Amino acid sequence: MEKLNGYITAKEMAERWNVSVRQVQFWCKAEMIDGVKQFGKSWAIPENAPKPTRTINEKPGRKPKNRTIKKPDVFMT
Repeated sequence: MEKLNGYITAKEMAERWNVSVRQVQFWCKAEMIDGVKQFGKSWAIPENAPKPTRTINEKPGRKPKNRTIKKPDVFMT
């Protein structure tokens, strides 16, 4: 990949943030990093981009889990 001024690769960012390259690629795909650009299979990430925070349901397209407990309508005696 041609070097772009102000941008670094997912591998370089993974080393900087101390996470896996796959995690950085996931954050890029999920648009959790501002200013990220994709060139084919490679990602260009702004050098000053902040590390995203993790959430429980961070997969793209995943619906949040309903964590409420439903009470049964009829109790068995």
